[in-house]
Amino acid sequence: MQSNRLINEKSPYLLQHAHNPVDWYPWSDAAFQKAAEADKPVFLSIGYATCHWCHVMERESFEDEEAAGYLNDTFIPIKVDREERPDIDAVYMAVCQMLTGRGGWPLTIFMTPDKKPFFAGTYIPKQGRFGQGGLIDICKQVKQLWREDRKKVLDSAESISGHLNGAFAFAGTADIDESALDHAYEMSAQSYDPHHGGFDPAPKFPTPHRLRFLLHQYDRTGNENALNMVRHTLTAMRHGGIWDHIGFGFHRYSTDAHWLLPHFEKMLYDQALLATAYLEAYQITGDPLLGKTAEEIFTYVLRDMTSEEGGFFAAEDADSEGEEGKFYIWTRFEFESVLGPEEGPFWADILNLTAEGNFADESTGKKTGVNIPHLTRSFQESAEALDLTALELRDRWEKARALLFDHREKRIHPLKDDKVLTDWNGLLIAALALGARVLKNPAYAEAAEKAARFIETRLEDDHGRLLHRYREGEAGIEAHADDYAFMIWGLTELYRTTFDPQHLARAVKLQERMVADFWDPESGGFYLTAESSRDLPVRPKELYDGAVPSANSVALLNLLRLSRLTGDTKWEERASALSRGFSGSVAKHPSAFTQFLIGLDFAMGQTREVVLVGDPDSEESRRMTTTLDERFAPHQVVLFKPAGAENALAEIAEFTRSLNQEADRTTAYVCRDFACSRPTTDVDTLIELVTEKA
Repeated sequence: MQSNRLINEKSPYLLQHAHNPVDWYPWSDAAFQKAAEADKPVFLSIGYATCHWCHVMERESFEDEEAAGYLNDTFIPIKVDREERPDIDAVYMAVCQMLTGRGGWPLTIFMTPDKKPFFAGTYIPKQGRFGQGGLIDICKQVKQLWREDRKKVLDSAESISGHLNGAFAFAGTADIDESALDHAYEMSAQSYDPHHGGFDPAPKFPTPHRLRFLLHQYDRTGNENALNMVRHTLTAMRHGGIWDHIGFGFHRYSTDAHWLLPHFEKMLYDQALLATAYLEAYQITGDPLLGKTAEEIFTYVLRDMTSEEGGFFAAEDADSEGEEGKFYIWTRFEFESVLGPEEGPFWADILNLTAEGNFADESTGKKTGVNIPHLTRSFQESAEALDLTALELRDRWEKARALLFDHREKRIHPLKDDKVLTDWNGLLIAALALGARVLKNPAYAEAAEKAARFIETRLEDDHGRLLHRYREGEAGIEAHADDYAFMIWGLTELYRTTFDPQHLARAVKLQERMVADFWDPESGGFYLTAESSRDLPVRPKELYDGAVPSANSVALLNLLRLSRLTGDTKWEERASALSRGFSGSVAKHPSAFTQFLIGLDFAMGQTREVVLVGDPDSEESRRMTTTLDERFAPHQVVLFKPAGAENALAEIAEFTRSLNQEADRTTAYVCRDFACSRPTTDVDTLIELVTEKA
């Protein structure tokens, strides 16, 4: 089979297109040089390996000889994996939103050989339909314009490029006050769906940073409605079809308001961020379903998404055998045949499987004959109706689920995108470290530490700079601000779990590198690309907290925590400058920046630094750390200084140097603004100190 230039790439997404008849180039100087030499515009197509509509466009057009012929004749075609190059995606997605008012993937851009865009869209069918132009017709039009009215094209490209810098400009004013937090809460409450949970009409996205913001709002104000919205949403998602009841893990989002019919891809970042939201909600409520869900997310990731070396894979596709969701859906007959005549109908009824199918085809509206397992009432409610205990029903389900899982494993699996991305690994390291504390499972901390070592040894160069992607033994691609911000988050959570000062020291080192390479000295905040990056027409800067939070939003909290953990106020000063640089934009529409607001809440709250000094293996040390671990305490940082050991912690956190153990017992110091209270060796007194109001 003939291949194109993508055959030499590492990205699974680019390799999917390596045998297309389209004469693809990867993003490179050679591609743009060829466009200039051939006097052709560039066709830029951006997507990712688990994107359903990317697959549709490939099957319709990129694998089609006729459509490929028109593309090759009209353009120099370039393929980009947005997960490898989020900076390219950010720039040209901004163009798409500027020109069309919307965005999505596949992202389609036409541009001049000097990277100036003149057309933007998303999925384009091969042939036009319902008023939408088809790819072949568009190729004909562009070729004619390029030949006969090029000035019009170039003038349009100049105009669009002239406005592009404005897409990454943010309004900075004075410091933001607590009214931004209250406004964001009110906007969330207004968009909340009281019937099904979640926010806004369908499609419904999990947006875990919004849920986490509401948990922080509850902690700050005691507003029960904030907590109830989160608990209802997390429960509805866990019961819905967006949750994989057989193999665990969350699908990307729900196409309907009921959380029933998902887009079936599974993304590593969703698992990480949702696990964090479930864990924090579990800390507050003690609801076992929330803790169990986080545990099962980790079961899925450690079973299916972890390399032998310890890095975490990026995603699993929605499609198998050319059909979206085929791996995950069941006929009632197949379901019952696996479980047998007694258990089959019993569980088919509980999980709402019917002979005609439990969801309709989106295009025809007709039932499909297949089912997505989901719950319409809790196990507790089902158990009461069946005169069983919830524990009995769960044990019975676990046996049935194992049979269904083993049967499903024999199906053709969706593609696994097995590249390891530094930023998404940082998110999962943070979630696992938190999970180890909250769920009291040291295996999660071990997995997080193994992944952190993998990133350090495989995805960091000799100068201490991170790289973005690893696959098949090869690391590459200059890291972005997300890689630094998310890894720093992971390392600070890992320090909090293990109290290994090396993790804190490495977080400080990466933060220093992030400031050196990404900081905007004029307007504040971090650019997405390093100062050395020169292959884009503009240098993007992001703040919006979308499917993943922005680097700037995560960095705000990182900087504040590092200031408290190390006692070095330069980090808090940097956080203040970052906040001021975006304050006007955040104040205008705060609900779009809920991760940023989590950092703002930390800055405004009654923060406490807790320093424990003693034998880390002693029973009283474990009792103190366990007591602290059980509480949701978003304004608290904890350090542990081993008594009598070489003082590695004091090298990072100078203010701990003079704090000593008393009476050979584990001793706790509770500090505010680096001024510490009288020491205590009593757990109850410790809790009083960390919970008292200033």
